[in-house]
Amino acid sequence: MMSNLKLGVEVISAHDLVPKDGQGSSNAFVELQFDGQKFRTTTKEKDLNPVWNETFYFNVTDPNNLADLTLDSCVYSYNRDNQQKFFLGKVRLNGTSFVPYSDAAEWHYPLEKRSIFSRVRGELGLKVFLTDDPSIRLSNPFPEMDTSPFTDPQSPEAQVFDQVPRSFPKDNGGKRRTFHHLPNPNSSKQPNQFFAAPAKSELQAPRVFPLNLGQSSQPVDYAIKETSPVLGGGRVVGGRVIRAEKPVSTYDLVEKMQFLYVRVVKARDLPTKDVTGSLDPYVEVRIGNYKGITKYFERNSNPEWNEVFAFSRDRLQTNTLEVLVMDKDLVKDDFVGLVRFDLIDIPTRVPPDSPLAPQWYRLEDKKGDKAHGELMLAVWYGTQADEAFSDAWHSDAVAPPDISPSTSAHIRSKVYHSPRLWYVRVNVIEAQDLVPSEKGRFPDVYVKAQIGNQSLKTKPVQARGTAFWNEDLMFVAAEPFEEYLILSVEDRLSPNKDETLGKVNIQLSSVPKRLDDKIFPGRWINLQKPSSADVEEGKKDKDRDRFASKIHVRISLDGGYHVLDESTYYSSDLRPTARQLWKSSIGILELGILNAERLHPQNTRDGRGTADTFCVAKYGNKWVRTRTIIDSLSPKYNEQYTWEVYDPATVLSIGVFNNGHLGGNQDKKIGKVRIRISTLEAGRVYTHFYPLLVLEPSGVKKMGDLQLAIRFSCTSTLNLMYLYTKPLLPKMHYTRPLSILQTNALRQQAINILAARLSRAEPPLLREVVEYMCDVDSHFWSMRRSKANFYRIYTVLQGLFAVGKWFGDVCTWKKPVTTVLMHLHFVMLVCFPERILPTAFMYMFLIGIWNYRYRQKHPPHMDTRISYAEGVHPDELDEEFDKFPTTRSSDLVRWRYDRLRSVAAKVQTVMGDVASQGERLQALVSWRDPRATAIFLVFCLVAAVVLFSTPFPVIALLAGFYVMRHPKFRGKLPPAPLNFFRRLPAKTDYML
Repeated sequence: MMSNLKLGVEVISAHDLVPKDGQGSSNAFVELQFDGQKFRTTTKEKDLNPVWNETFYFNVTDPNNLADLTLDSCVYSYNRDNQQKFFLGKVRLNGTSFVPYSDAAEWHYPLEKRSIFSRVRGELGLKVFLTDDPSIRLSNPFPEMDTSPFTDPQSPEAQVFDQVPRSFPKDNGGKRRTFHHLPNPNSSKQPNQFFAAPAKSELQAPRVFPLNLGQSSQPVDYAIKETSPVLGGGRVVGGRVIRAEKPVSTYDLVEKMQFLYVRVVKARDLPTKDVTGSLDPYVEVRIGNYKGITKYFERNSNPEWNEVFAFSRDRLQTNTLEVLVMDKDLVKDDFVGLVRFDLIDIPTRVPPDSPLAPQWYRLEDKKGDKAHGELMLAVWYGTQADEAFSDAWHSDAVAPPDISPSTSAHIRSKVYHSPRLWYVRVNVIEAQDLVPSEKGRFPDVYVKAQIGNQSLKTKPVQARGTAFWNEDLMFVAAEPFEEYLILSVEDRLSPNKDETLGKVNIQLSSVPKRLDDKIFPGRWINLQKPSSADVEEGKKDKDRDRFASKIHVRISLDGGYHVLDESTYYSSDLRPTARQLWKSSIGILELGILNAERLHPQNTRDGRGTADTFCVAKYGNKWVRTRTIIDSLSPKYNEQYTWEVYDPATVLSIGVFNNGHLGGNQDKKIGKVRIRISTLEAGRVYTHFYPLLVLEPSGVKKMGDLQLAIRFSCTSTLNLMYLYTKPLLPKMHYTRPLSILQTNALRQQAINILAARLSRAEPPLLREVVEYMCDVDSHFWSMRRSKANFYRIYTVLQGLFAVGKWFGDVCTWKKPVTTVLMHLHFVMLVCFPERILPTAFMYMFLIGIWNYRYRQKHPPHMDTRISYAEGVHPDELDEEFDKFPTTRSSDLVRWRYDRLRSVAAKVQTVMGDVASQGERLQALVSWRDPRATAIFLVFCLVAAVVLFSTPFPVIALLAGFYVMRHPKFRGKLPPAPLNFFRRLPAKTDYML
């Protein structure tokens, strides 16, 4: 029996295609291949941004095999002169990503290469969906490309083709067009059927104002878009809030959401229901199709719950609220009593009003008669500004039936405070009275220090009774200090065998704290023999301590450092650990997490794609987590949070994740947004849709859009300006700096401690969430990042290259008027040298004023072009996502190693050229080439005499006129000074 399941593909448009016709354009068409079927769109002439809006339907032969099928969409350019098609890019979609029509959305996929040598750019807009509507007929194949696509106007095919418009306006927001596809003359199986594409959803997208992207080559779909939403404080237009007539609440950066709150406090005098005379009560709150359940108590007639339920007022479909008291049973739960409320009679509470006091309500039976027992409740209408919002069970986060009730705690919103981290400095100075097990042998000893999972060692030294090291070992510890510092002196008997000569445990809470780099006296600590029991310091036998081995150490908790627990470039906090060194805040940062749109499905539930998403925001030591919105690809959060700002050179990070607790998996990243505080204007409200971009082994992918509202309020402009003159990090980082290796190792340990602490919270922030928010892999090797950094350097130097090119044009008299003006300006500066610096600063001022009109009016966001994420080779991405140690085959690792060697050879050549130039400068006076040095010394003597006897302005004028001389007075060969310098010897002949 043939299946009615069909795959619908709507080819919408393409953007920024590669020109292939030799005239800066392309004749683009799209070929679709799926399950052995092949269709083709019409050809758009001379258009790098073609629009098709054509829909095709494929038959799904075996629905059970759908996950193994792929849809290939290849874009070609047709050349009618030689009747050839040229590859412009392709998009490959797996069957696991197909969703029903109701969940389908328009997506613009970046075009992929077919091979290493393919030249590809641009995007292809597709809408892919599944349907089983029997009234929809399959598409008819388009004519093959063996003849010209522009058929003879007299042919029947051409007459039908002429009825279809060949070009369309650039505005895609107009009326939708239905395209008919020509029949294949070689096929008699399918009659010529025409059909209309399914109508688009009636839901209208919010009004979006695209930003002026300037010179950025970022794809439009990857750029942020400014919006004008109506928030709690009024409508936001151009960063300003147009206040409403109603009083403004404290939650003015989110859309006001009405909730029905039900607080179940406790019950008393409940009747027994079981034969044994016991009662296991719980409360069930029902309103329409929504149901919230409290925990149950065993054998308790007077239970106390104190739980809050929040039901979205927009989703209420009934006028009655029922609160039932039930008895938990193995077979069927027994009814105890209920309380009914009419929604019209429920009061409304507006903060800062006091919380509504709970009241006792008499239970009724199902007929409305009074029953035994009373229930204390509080019922009111409120918003997300209510203090009960964060602890409440939410109806929009209700778990579906296939999810266990025990996971309900993992979908609530939460505010976390990361533990305060300290650097622990262990300065190991020396050890005395060391007694090895073998007499007459000088032990080869080292000190091993350990805190939790962190372990460091000093270098081994040969001890003759006394061993001296004077080494610093650095660790990371978190408050409260529950761990011990374990110091042990080890004797290396052989490469794989060590013997412990002494050991001591020191409680970290007893270690002194210091705020500066002043040297404090160390202390001698008695070591325990390894055979004796470990006891704390101060509780040992004094007679035995008199003859014990001793170690001299300085141990301190260094509070003058800032413990780096995230990438330096994205730091959200730069304050030292010690609170005594904190300065006052300079402002307030407010974040409103509004909603997300067009999210990619992350789960499959009831045969359709869906997502269970939540957001995490991090700034300083405060982490926030929104509630999880269940079963929605367009979740609305509308939660607002506030942070104190201590430094403008910090970054706020917001990440979107799919909740893995509900399915027993890990939390999956969907995307991240970074907001640098220094790029925000004080007092302005920024409301934008930020694209959620994720780099995967298959390439960069847009997972959806996140709408945020951000406002930075400055409390002291003078303090803010003063901070720009202060060091970025605390004083200890400069007076007693840590090495790069130490900093990287300590950062990794700090992230491990942070992830371990936050994973024990309720709901937990798992390790993958913490590592993604802290950019733990930002310092790993990546060929893509290396290329991106190279092009960043090239972009920075482009200004110097442009100035050099302009000066070259001046010297070659390409623009005589400009050259003459430069001569006059040069003469003025030489005659009046005191005006050189004022002129330079005035130029910088004018350049800054000129660039003010081109300034960015929105916070910067991730750029796929700067990140070199679009043109990256798939193997480079595979290498970037490979773990340590590698899990790839030896042949692939060998090939990558050879590629890395070729890149390193180029770097090696550049480094050798730079070294050669420096060695030639040294050779001027080193007499390595006696004749060259003699010539240079004679030149120096003559130059000194001439410069001493000639006024400096005259020398400067002559030198300037010589450099800018007319091309008639220039030769084609290099000048004599350059020839002389290139002939100087370098030390390349010393190299093996």
